[in-house]
Amino acid sequence: MPAGPAGVPENRALSPYTGYTRAHWEAAADSLLAAVEPYATEDRALYHLPGEHTSWSGRLSDGLEGYARTLMLAAFRRDEKALERYAEGLAAGTAGVWPRIEDRSQPLVESASIALALRLTRPLLWDRLDDGVRQRAAAWLGDALTAEPWPCNWELFPVTVGGFLAEIGYEPSLSRAAIDRGLDRIEQWYVGDGWYTDGDGRKFDYYNGWAMHLYPVLHAWLADDARLLDLYGGRLSAHLADYARLFGGDGAPMHQGRSLTYRFATTAPLWLGALTGRTPLPPGETRRQASGALKYFLDRGAVDERGLLTLGWHGPDSAVLQGYSGPASPYWASKGFLGLLLPPDHEVWTATEQPGPAERQDELRPVGPPNWLLQSTSSDGLVRLHNHGSEDVRYDPYYTRLAYSTVTGPSASYDNSVIVGDDPSRTGIEPLGVGEGWAASRHTTASGARVTSLVLAEGAVEVRAFCVSGAPEGTAVRVTGWAAEDRGLRAELRPVHGLSDAPDGLTGVTTSADTVFVCLARLTAEPDPIPLEESVAVSVDGTNEIHVRWSGGSEVRARPADGVVVVRSA
Repeated sequence: MPAGPAGVPENRALSPYTGYTRAHWEAAADSLLAAVEPYATEDRALYHLPGEHTSWSGRLSDGLEGYARTLMLAAFRRDEKALERYAEGLAAGTAGVWPRIEDRSQPLVESASIALALRLTRPLLWDRLDDGVRQRAAAWLGDALTAEPWPCNWELFPVTVGGFLAEIGYEPSLSRAAIDRGLDRIEQWYVGDGWYTDGDGRKFDYYNGWAMHLYPVLHAWLADDARLLDLYGGRLSAHLADYARLFGGDGAPMHQGRSLTYRFATTAPLWLGALTGRTPLPPGETRRQASGALKYFLDRGAVDERGLLTLGWHGPDSAVLQGYSGPASPYWASKGFLGLLLPPDHEVWTATEQPGPAERQDELRPVGPPNWLLQSTSSDGLVRLHNHGSEDVRYDPYYTRLAYSTVTGPSASYDNSVIVGDDPSRTGIEPLGVGEGWAASRHTTASGARVTSLVLAEGAVEVRAFCVSGAPEGTAVRVTGWAAEDRGLRAELRPVHGLSDAPDGLTGVTTSADTVFVCLARLTAEPDPIPLEESVAVSVDGTNEIHVRWSGGSEVRARPADGVVVVRSA
């Protein structure tokens, strides 16, 4: 019988899709905790995990990160022996080992993990500490109440610290003020339908689930505040209706956004919905999606021969790292073990696994706030995200490409891009709408050209159209498609109008003030798909209107030069 973490046998009767049960999650948590222990300092205040990649905050802060993030895992596991070790580290760390919490400093981030862990395990850890240790710990955490966070999800770290400190009676007015201030600040970024931007602009990614929803909902739940839980829990439930569709049939989360090395932290909002009763997902689907993600990474080398989570995606991969990534950063994956707070007899653990959205049927799902179109196919379990509204120039290319998927990552050769001249930039994105089977946006390149981008989709097939305006006549335009390195994947790109084949994609030139380019694209794992040319018929008339007829009989017309008008007929 196949086995999972620590040799735990799979249970295909209860979990026909993954074989994983609560025992597998417990074993995975125990293995991760055991693996980091040899890297603790003698006083257990710091965890200096091996690796050459030091964050921009320095080695001391990285050691605190190792303590805080693995403490959170011990808290979710409710491992009393492990918590005793972390109690020793808390005593030493707050006696002068840990760096102080200052404005916009990394210790502010880690203080939230420590405070959350202490709040969740109060009878097992906090209540057993000496008064002197408790006083020092509260004073160290107290700096988080007045430290200025970066204007993004960091606003929620003082909220999380304030929630714990208010509970233990430390500086009640200051703690309350920190909670209210942080919750007020994130309101400006709530854009409806369960979605936040992560600060100003249009930064949409997994931080919606593992930060913007996680901390307010957990705070409301722990505070037993029905009003706040209705507010933030309602938003979480709405978000999960979209979020559950960001996982492929193989368990892979969408490869988009920053901090991807947190890996199965992507499962935290799934568990959170079940924990608080704010989820549209059936219990068996919640566990299937979460266990699928855990299994996906464990089966693909996320843990090295020492049992440590590596800096990367599958195995080590510097492409997904940021300047704030240190050796212990991947242990924010600890958030994925939130489900262990659910008792063993909870229906999420006892229900039979049910298939996720990508396995049930083909779907084209418009997601309004980020202006995304999610395209999934049940035959191969692939999910593709057509991005016509999310960007963060600090973390290009994980925000600026036209499309992402659960089976590909951005390449150095500017996959899924339209390049005017030699300018691949795509910032200042203006969403033009998203609907049934289509999404569109406009952006202006650094050279001043305006590019209107439109995707029309059905099944696994895409019609991609671009209108380039404001570029001198004869300007070269290059269009690229999916970068598929896996031999089991097929990536296709075919010219339709204004483009011709080239070694690095499709190329064309501008011929007028508004030049339209059209191509077909497909990413599929089907071994023998219907030829692209038989799947759809596309033509462009003299007014630059695009006519699309899908093989199923439906028709679509669009005029990208006029700001995109899409008409669908049966």
